[in-house]
Amino acid sequence: MSRAVMSSQQKIAEKLTILNDRGIGMLTRIYNIKKACGDPKAKPSYLIDKNLESAVKYIVKKFPVVDTRNNSQQLSQLHKEKQEILKNLALYYFTFVDVMEFKDHVSELLNTIDACQVFFDITVNFDLTKNYLDLVVTYTTLMIMVSRIEERKAIVGLYNYAHEMLHGASDREYPRLGQMIVDYENPLKKMMEEFVPHSKSLSDALISLQMVYPRRNLSAEQWRNAQLLSLISAPSTMLNPAQSDTMPCEYLSLDTMEKWIVFGFILCHGNLNSDAAALSLWKIALQSSSCLALFRDEVFHVHKVAEDLFMNIKGYNKRIADIRECRETALSHAGPLHRERRKFLRSALKELATVLADQPGLLGPKALFVFMALSFARDEIIWLLRHADNIPRTRNSDDFIDKHVAELIYYMEELRAHVRKYGPVMQRYYVQYLSGFDAVVLNELVQNLSVCPEDESIIMSSFVNTMTSLSVKQVEDGEVFDFRGMRLDWFRLQAYTSVSKASLNLSDHKELGKMMNTIIFHTKMVDSLVEMLVETSDLSIFCRAFEKMFHQCLELPSQSRYSIAFPLVCTHFMSCTHELCPEERHHIGDRSLSLCNMFLDEMAKQARNLITDICTEQCTLSDQLLPKHCAKTISQAVNKKSKKQTGKKGEPEREKPGVESMRKNRLLVTNLDKLHTALSELCFSINYVPNLVVWEHTFTPREYLTSHLEIRFTKSIVGMTMYNQATQEIAKPSELLTSVKAYMTVLQSIENYVQIDITRVFNNVLLQQTQHLDSHGEPTITSLYTNWYLETLLRQVSNGHIAYFPAMKAFVNLPTESELTFNAEEYSDISEMRALSELLGPYGMKFLSESLMWHISSQVAELKKLVVENVDVLTQMRTSFDKPDQMAALFKRLTSVDSVLKRMTIIGVILSFRSLAQEALKDVLSCHIPFLVSSVEDFKDHIPRETDMKVAMNVYELSSASGLPCEIDPALVVALSSQKSENISPEEEYKIACLLMVFVAVSLPTLASNVMSQYSPAIEGHCNNIHCLAKAINQIAAALFTIHKGSIEDRLKEFLALASSSLLKIGQETDKTTTRNRESVYLLLDMIVQESPFLTMDLLESCFPYVLLRNAYHAVYKQSVTSSA
Repeated sequence: MSRAVMSSQQKIAEKLTILNDRGIGMLTRIYNIKKACGDPKAKPSYLIDKNLESAVKYIVKKFPVVDTRNNSQQLSQLHKEKQEILKNLALYYFTFVDVMEFKDHVSELLNTIDACQVFFDITVNFDLTKNYLDLVVTYTTLMIMVSRIEERKAIVGLYNYAHEMLHGASDREYPRLGQMIVDYENPLKKMMEEFVPHSKSLSDALISLQMVYPRRNLSAEQWRNAQLLSLISAPSTMLNPAQSDTMPCEYLSLDTMEKWIVFGFILCHGNLNSDAAALSLWKIALQSSSCLALFRDEVFHVHKVAEDLFMNIKGYNKRIADIRECRETALSHAGPLHRERRKFLRSALKELATVLADQPGLLGPKALFVFMALSFARDEIIWLLRHADNIPRTRNSDDFIDKHVAELIYYMEELRAHVRKYGPVMQRYYVQYLSGFDAVVLNELVQNLSVCPEDESIIMSSFVNTMTSLSVKQVEDGEVFDFRGMRLDWFRLQAYTSVSKASLNLSDHKELGKMMNTIIFHTKMVDSLVEMLVETSDLSIFCRAFEKMFHQCLELPSQSRYSIAFPLVCTHFMSCTHELCPEERHHIGDRSLSLCNMFLDEMAKQARNLITDICTEQCTLSDQLLPKHCAKTISQAVNKKSKKQTGKKGEPEREKPGVESMRKNRLLVTNLDKLHTALSELCFSINYVPNLVVWEHTFTPREYLTSHLEIRFTKSIVGMTMYNQATQEIAKPSELLTSVKAYMTVLQSIENYVQIDITRVFNNVLLQQTQHLDSHGEPTITSLYTNWYLETLLRQVSNGHIAYFPAMKAFVNLPTESELTFNAEEYSDISEMRALSELLGPYGMKFLSESLMWHISSQVAELKKLVVENVDVLTQMRTSFDKPDQMAALFKRLTSVDSVLKRMTIIGVILSFRSLAQEALKDVLSCHIPFLVSSVEDFKDHIPRETDMKVAMNVYELSSASGLPCEIDPALVVALSSQKSENISPEEEYKIACLLMVFVAVSLPTLASNVMSQYSPAIEGHCNNIHCLAKAINQIAAALFTIHKGSIEDRLKEFLALASSSLLKIGQETDKTTTRNRESVYLLLDMIVQESPFLTMDLLESCFPYVLLRNAYHAVYKQSVTSSA
């Protein structure tokens, strides 16, 4: 009966499980209170309110007994706030109450364990011993953390005072809580006294670590000699399952064991004097670290605290000397020791991950190796993070800075990924292992037990039956396994069989314990792989060094390929949250999201910068191939052929493009090679995972790179135009196109490194560049070039510095007094216009056309005003063209004749430029989409004459967008239609349009007196651009009479009659100044007819004798020969 009470009814296993979980929850809450009190923004307002300062100080001073009656003056301020204080400090106060209750439960359980004389051995009853030691350390840590909250007395005291004021009495928990806070001012000192009765149990549990801890705490050289974690060191045993008598101890955290030993032997310090094994464990643990992790980033400086504690104990001089010696050893040797371990683990984990990637089937027999590797690596990373944040001042900090830590984390993540991916492989293996081997061996062990009570026998039989019933089919069917009940039964069984006077004593049947520990590990391989990964490789740490390590990783090109490890670690963060502290989930979740976002953003930025540098280099190389650079080479070749020595003797020979590709040896590394290497390394990291989930948010690393490339490509294209608003300089379209193509070639090569759709980047960026503004509201190359051509090139044409040469299909600089800063021909010839069309595309060219038309419409508006001024005279002239004397008299009454011609010439120039742009667009589209362009052309050419004008205009609009010339320019029609004249009827508008044509026709003869009106056969035009009038007259007439629904043909016939009549008159003039360029002006009529789809040569012959035209051509050609001679 006593046995039943002592074992099963005490529920040691259940209590250990619950209290350990609750202890972690309490630690989380206390940690958050400490952080809140340390942050001025999060600190309770009552602790920083100046008005309450004296009251708070008084409460802290008198704590825990505060006399509320005799100190009303000092505490009067609190009366007003009592309700709010009670409400806002309740969470803090009751957390401290929960700590007190947790302490009571722990003390009760520790007393029960002592009373039961529980046997502890980490190699036999692993779960019982581990949970016992965990509880002791959690309890100790919790009390230390409470003592570190400086405001604890103020919080508890304020709450109780408010409670007393409101309810007339102290809170019922306050007396005990106040006493606990006072007692645990120096928590370790108090707990050393408290643990005197528990010393036997605790020391037994700790000393059992001597079989595990020393062989785990070895140097990298010893690991290397033992070929630890190597699957290929013994190929013949590669398929043999990894076995150990102490399976769970193999992947037990070294950090955890050190905390057990350090805190355990501080609490039961008497054993250090009496037991050599205890002293040995203690000294090894003290030599490994200069500080231990209490909780997250809270650390415990072991040597100083231990020395201070032992100073006050008699006969402990030897122990103090040991502590000082261990501190010196830790400071001098721990850094290099752990550095070498990390170095070994990097290569060991790399080998392990590579072999398992190739042969995932080995995850079955060698699963233990994977979890050992993860645990070892995790311990080293946590050690580094802890010490990097707490570097001893007197020591070399290089031991605590590891630029290669990313590689270690990366291989950990690789192993974790293998376990998650090939979980079913491991399940198949261990299901067969459990049913085919473990069940048989356990059954034999149970059968051979000399004594096996009924309860234990039932539990053991259930183990065997559970394992025997397993089959591979369950894995294939996707059945969910759950062995938690079996594992808890084993934990209970350890508790039942580890107490003294147990019928079946586990200390006498260690083989059973070791076998069951192995079986438990095998069950975890079937149903708890995710939990095992968290247990062995969770890196949910919050240290400042974490971000610093990431930046160090990016700075080192050889390590940048492992930088993805840092975003992957962000997926661990939520595993450190606890259900007892739900309020921190959002804080930790937000931090994990912001860190992951920052890491991926920085990686993408780094890759973008490398790509930009490569693009710059490639643009420089492609620039060397531009035609302008070959002039010197050609001149050198010509001079060499003619044996002219023009160059100086000492002048070095210019390197030809391509020299950079010639290598004298393989060791020669160019800057471009380094950039490509760095980029390939970083892109490997970005491409490592398609996406990762952090706190239910999905991150896609490649999208970060894509968005950064889009932004940089946009900026680069605009930057490469080299537009200078002050000097009005801009890059030639052909040169920009060359640079853009070089840039795109580099970007296309990125697809070799990362699986991103670079075509999408091109589409997004280049399509935006065809608009006036991009998605960020910034100017594009379309707006820059449109502005430049309108405001710079065409403005200089209007000023008479540039002329349009039809023969060359380009605008050319004229010799003037003030030299232009640019050569117009280099921006407007066929190749440049084609390059412009290639860059801007149909959308951009449409915007250019619309901008040109807006300028034309403003000129037409001014022309209409001039017509209105002369409306009466023009009306008379329209009907009197066959009365020469009357016409001459009326003409003298006209005003602003020169202005009309100048404005019409400007319109002609703009239309000539547009025809160049349209022709270039057609050439480009014919190369890219020949079938589509030919279909549009065929459609346009076969519009029946009787087709409705609206339908025809739609076809013309399509044709115009394809770069095809149209009888009626749709863009011009739209631009002129938008001009709304107030108080003018449609009939009046039509009349003004007709009179405008009359005005132009009767004004033409005045051009003959202009010196610049001379026709040049070489350029097939006039130097003052009046040849552009032909295009202006035809296009304006077509547009205006389409808008006003008049007959274009009739109006142009009328124009031709008036113009020919006016020009014939100057044939009769005798004044040489007014007729100096008569023949050149005659040719305008021929140009107008040639340009017009509505007029014919027969019609011209009826108005103007062809013989005059022929003589005019003869005269101008003869004159040009004479002048050139």
